[in-house]
Amino acid sequence: MPHLPLELRQYLTNAARRDFLYHCGLGLGSLALGAMQAQAAAPATSNPTAPRPPHFPAKAKGVIQLFMAGGPSQLELFDYKPKLQALHGKPVPQSYLEGKRFAFLKPNATLLGTKRKFAQHGASGAELSELLPHTAKIADDIAIVRTMHTDNFNHGPAKLIAQTGFQNFGAPTFGSWLLYGLGSESENLPGYVVLLSGPRGPRGGAYLWSNGFLPSHLQGTPLRSSGEPILNLANPAGVDAARQERTVQTIARLNALRHAVTGDDEIAARTASYELAFRMQTSAPELVDISDETQETLDLYGVKPGESSFAHNVLLARRLIERGVRCVTLFHTDWDHHGGGENLEGYLDKLCRETDQPCSALVQDLKRRGMLDDTLVVWGGEFGRTPMGEVRATVGRDHHIDAYTIWLAGGGVRGGQTLGATDELGFYSEDGSDRHHVHDLHATTLHLMGLDHERLTFKHQGRNFKITDVAGEVIQPLVG
Repeated sequence: MPHLPLELRQYLTNAARRDFLYHCGLGLGSLALGAMQAQAAAPATSNPTAPRPPHFPAKAKGVIQLFMAGGPSQLELFDYKPKLQALHGKPVPQSYLEGKRFAFLKPNATLLGTKRKFAQHGASGAELSELLPHTAKIADDIAIVRTMHTDNFNHGPAKLIAQTGFQNFGAPTFGSWLLYGLGSESENLPGYVVLLSGPRGPRGGAYLWSNGFLPSHLQGTPLRSSGEPILNLANPAGVDAARQERTVQTIARLNALRHAVTGDDEIAARTASYELAFRMQTSAPELVDISDETQETLDLYGVKPGESSFAHNVLLARRLIERGVRCVTLFHTDWDHHGGGENLEGYLDKLCRETDQPCSALVQDLKRRGMLDDTLVVWGGEFGRTPMGEVRATVGRDHHIDAYTIWLAGGGVRGGQTLGATDELGFYSEDGSDRHHVHDLHATTLHLMGLDHERLTFKHQGRNFKITDVAGEVIQPLVG
C-alpha cells in the first residue's frame, strides 16, 4: 500500500484492526468493543448536585446571606447605650480591658458615644437607629441577636470563621456544606451563587466561597450583575448551539468511560460543570434580565435598570432563590469604619443608604410572594465595633469580637424579638449566658434547613470534619 495516499492507508489500517477485534478470540474482542460502544453511548454520570433529603423535616429550603464585609457598628445601628453616651470622652474602666487585645486601639482611646438617634419600632418594640428607616418597617419580621461573638479581630480570619467556621484557609464554606448536604433544586443554575458589590472585593477573596476539601462541584459561583453573568459563557464566533451541544455530549461520554474505570468523583463533577455551563448559556442571561420585573418592585428595592448596585444584587438573589438555587451570599464592602476616609459620619450614612432599603425590600418581597416561610435571610458581618473611639482624622471605632449584632428573618425564624443584652457600655454580654458564637449561628441555620450539624460531616485527612468543628449549639429561641 505504499503508493496509496496517507489518509486512505490510515483508514484501511484502522478498518483492519476493527475487523480483527470483532472476529478474533471466539468473539471476546467483539464483546469488549460492544461494551465500550455501549458505555460511550450511555448518558453521563449522574448529577452530583441533585436534591437530597434532609436529616429531618426542614423549615427552610434556601438561604440568602447579606454579608456586610468589614464589621458594621452595632452601636450606631442596633445597640443604644445611654451610659456610653453619658461617659463619652471618658477613659475606659480598666476592668473592661483586662486580658483583652484590640487591632488598632491606642492606650489613650476613650469611650465614644453615638450621634445617632434610636427609636422603638413595630409591635415588638425593636430599638433601631435612624440610619435604618427601612429596616424599621420589618421590625416584626426579623429576629435581632445582639450578643454574637467570634475568635479573631483581623478581617481575613474573621471572615473565614463567618463563612467556614475556621480561621485558616482550606475549609469549605457554609454554602458548600449546604450543597453537600442537600444538593440543589435548580437544574439550570449553580446551587451556590456569590454576588459582590462595593468598591472592592472582601478580604479573603475566593476562599470565602471555596469548596475547600469538599468536591469541586460544591464551590460557589460568582455571578456578575451586569454584562456577561459569567465570563466566557457565550460561544466563540462560528460555534452555534447545535455544535456546542454535540461537543458537550461527546466530552460527557468520554468522561463516563473514564469514570467507569476510576470511580473518581471529580470526573462526575467536571461532567456536571460542563453540562451546567451549557444550560446556563440560556438560563444566566434570562436570570439577569430584570425587564420582567414591575416598576413597583424595582422601586421597592431601589433598583435602577442597567446600574450595578447592592440593590440590584439583592433583587437577583430573590430571582435565584425563585429558581431553586440553594444558597446565595452577597458581600458588600466597606464597613471598616476606623475613622479617616471610612468613618462613622458621612461614610456610614452612605452605606446605610445603599443597603437598608434593599435588605428591607427583600424581606417584604419574599413575604408577599409567599416565599419568606421557606427562605432564610441572614444579615451581619464578621464582627462589630468597639465602644471606644479611634484617634484618627475623623470619628471611627476599632474591631470588636466580643459582642456584635446580626439579624435573621424567614425560614422558620421567630421574628419580632431581640435576643441577648450587652452591658451598659456595650462591651460584652450582660450576664454571659446569652452569648452566641458563629458556630451556634451555623448550627442554627443548618437546623432550619433540616440538617443536623453533628451529622453533616466529611472525612478529610483521617478526621471527620464539620462546619461547627467541635462546638456549636442551635439557638433555640430563634427556631421556635
